Amino acid sequence: MELRHLRYFQMLGQTLNFTRAAERLHIAQPPLSRQIQQLEEELGVALLERSRPLRLTEAGRFFYEQTNQLLERLDEISATTQRLAGGQNRWLGIGFAPSTLYGALPHLLRRLRTNRSLQLGLLEMTTLQQSEALKNGRIDVGFGRISIEDPVIVQQVLHMEPLVVALPAGHRHLGRPVTLAALAGEPFILYPGKPRPSYADHIIALFNRRGLVLNVVQEANELQTAIGLVAAGIGVTLVPQTVQRLHREDIGYTPLADAETGSPIIMSYRATDESELLCEVQRLAHEIFGKF
Repeated sequence: MELRHLRYFQMLGQTLNFTRAAERLHIAQPPLSRQIQQLEEELGVALLERSRPLRLTEAGRFFYEQTNQLLERLDEISATTQRLAGGQNRWLGIGFAPSTLYGALPHLLRRLRTNRSLQLGLLEMTTLQQSEALKNGRIDVGFGRISIEDPVIVQQVLHMEPLVVALPAGHRHLGRPVTLAALAGEPFILYPGKPRPSYADHIIALFNRRGLVLNVVQEANELQTAIGLVAAGIGVTLVPQTVQRLHREDIGYTPLADAETGSPIIMSYRATDESELLCEVQRLAHEIFGKF
């Protein structure tokens, strides 16, 4: 399937007339008919009811709507690429771990978006995925929660966020600080289960450094899933303090009594990147995260 097939079908879907579609595409009608037939053969479905008047099949209507969205997005990408090449716009790729969105990061993104000449590309990814994306140029800066050892990646801790315990409503530990030793005796929900290493390894290390072993009864890949399992009474979990903004009546939060049990928010970027844009992002990040 080639791009011309999509553009030809889009025009035919607009006009529902081979003659008018061919005229607008500046081609003869027989080649247009052959191209549409090739498209149907490749898809293995009929896109048209060749009656009078011409109609789209149900599959054809779906393919037409998706084609419109795809070509519209392609046009946007082409226009932005041309503006970037002409110096009218700049592009900044940002990778982020989902849990970093509960605190200062949205404020940073809003500040960056006030610059109308700056195009932001946002990608949800773990810190390890951010490292690879930085190396291959998919992103320019990443925000995560774990440290990595890589000579080509620079990491800066922007904020050390306290951890709190998420507990089901009515739990006996609610209302007072709880120790890691006390939590070691509780059924624990660990996240993310995959991929690893991740925030989960940071949590395990907090217990291991005190000679404690977690009683993991369930692993979850998403923070929201872990919170839902807590609400169901499956177990407890540790979350960054800003997650308390997820107001639910079926769970509660209580602080940790242990010192030095925070979770860092870490900014990562290429060691060779000395651009003015990155310097501006660093300045804003330190300014905004410093207020939290």
